[in-house]
Amino acid sequence: MILTARSGLDDKINLLNIGADDYLVKPFEFEELLARLRALTRRPSTTLPPELRIKDLVLRPADKSVFLGEKEIKLSLTEYRLLEYFMRHPNQAILREDLISNVWDFNFDSYSNIIDVYINHLRVKLKSPKNNITISTIRGVGYKLEA
Repeated sequence: MILTARSGLDDKINLLNIGADDYLVKPFEFEELLARLRALTRRPSTTLPPELRIKDLVLRPADKSVFLGEKEIKLSLTEYRLLEYFMRHPNQAILREDLISNVWDFNFDSYSNIIDVYINHLRVKLKSPKNNITISTIRGVGYKLEA
């Protein structure tokens, strides 16, 4: 948090570009300073990793790329979002409802078999004789990415 008397646009841009999280121009109200400090402390202390890795399966959120060993796997946006959700929850049973709410939008028809279709697409694309990464069906519950 920077407290400054400089209020020019170039000054503000420079402060933010060199690493300031926030700034406040003097004179300021003490209540505003406290509110901004509280907002800064609410930010998460951990950041997302630059890549998710399970054995030789690597997902890079920054450029939306997926690699299985040295080979890049081309995924649709929905396949990518589904795999990312699984990789953020490895070896955990994931309810179908969780997939619906985190991968698909609110217009999703919950009675369709579209989840099963996309799971099958991912299984085919992840199949490799070298790895033992599988998406298992947990009957009556959902799915699990197992490594």
